[in-house]
Amino acid sequence: MDDVNAPSSLRLYQVWKGTNRFYLGGRLIFGPDVRSLLLTIFLVVAPETFFCALVSPRLVNEFPHPVGLLIVAISAVFTACIMLLLFLTSGRDPGIIPRNSHPPEPDDEGDTSSISTDWAGSQSGGLGIPPTKNVIVNRVVVKVKYCQTCMLYRPPRCSHCSICNNCVERFDHHCPWVGQCIGKRNYRYFFMFVCCTTFLCLYVFAFCWVNIMNIVAADRCSIWKAIVESPASGILILYTFVVSWFLGGLTVFHLYLIMTNQTTYENFRYRYDRKMNPYNLGCARNVREIFFSNMPSSKNNFRAKVVGDSSSIFNTSTYSGRPISPEMPKRSFDIETGKRQAVEAKEFEDIQSQIGSIGGSDRCGTHSRNSNWETTHDINMLSMESGLEHGIRDREKIPGDC
Repeated sequence: MDDVNAPSSLRLYQVWKGTNRFYLGGRLIFGPDVRSLLLTIFLVVAPETFFCALVSPRLVNEFPHPVGLLIVAISAVFTACIMLLLFLTSGRDPGIIPRNSHPPEPDDEGDTSSISTDWAGSQSGGLGIPPTKNVIVNRVVVKVKYCQTCMLYRPPRCSHCSICNNCVERFDHHCPWVGQCIGKRNYRYFFMFVCCTTFLCLYVFAFCWVNIMNIVAADRCSIWKAIVESPASGILILYTFVVSWFLGGLTVFHLYLIMTNQTTYENFRYRYDRKMNPYNLGCARNVREIFFSNMPSSKNNFRAKVVGDSSSIFNTSTYSGRPISPEMPKRSFDIETGKRQAVEAKEFEDIQSQIGSIGGSDRCGTHSRNSNWETTHDINMLSMESGLEHGIRDREKIPGDC
């Protein structure tokens, strides 16, 4: 009989159940709509090419020698930075949580304190698994949902992307322009990509106007005649003006999200809910979390060889029931539905029993949790990361605070 733990010739990315596209032997991971990147690259590179080829020669002649060359060099450097940031955003794991190979066994049915009252006796997939459970984030009870596709309880701020078919940590949105989910591991680069593209549009817009004004002054003609003489400047002025409005608005919107520690998904879903945000740690700490915190490593090794049956390829990823904050709140809110609910204080052992980790190899078929597939074993610390990486707030907010 064949050894079920014998290494396979296949690698994890070759049998990946998501819809991602892999390149360079699993070293690069893109979304299923990776071809949209070609359009994004064209929309950035084409205007820059027109600017350097048709507008900048006149600017180089009009300005002193080093200044004119510097104008062209700055735009070229920003374009290169934008391409790098686009690659870092679209070509890396955005924070995919490894899915389970088997559904977790239901907890003790006698313990129903953490089960949503909306369940009303129903079962997830007929397995007796509660559809939701409660964990604590900064003294606020947060409801986590069971994902029937990935067969795990999603950590706080995690959501399942229907396009990529993955649960993504700190899911912000799926961006068709970069062909990838925006999550915990690439949001920083996505924001920098949007900011740099906005700056490049404003930069080209400004110097195209400078070029038009120089023509007006030199030929003593109207603006319209100057545009006819340099049509590339006129086209770029119109193009960058329109794009700057969209990208500028997107930049301001994400600045607001960063300062209030929200995601796009949370902002749109809970827009009309007046409740506290358990992740808001203050403007300075929120900004530091996005730009200056350590980038977490990927929880998946897509180049790892599959061990055993390739039809069951994933380690069992469990979500620990450790409390994220040592104290239960005096008031709590249902993060998923926006409904206020009364929750009494529970001890550490109570929370563990509610969101207990799945232990032992007998719960995941022939594969143990510590399999050699090298897909990161568990996600036990995800709940801790959601709260303790920022520190526990000493203050208690009232509903409606930003």
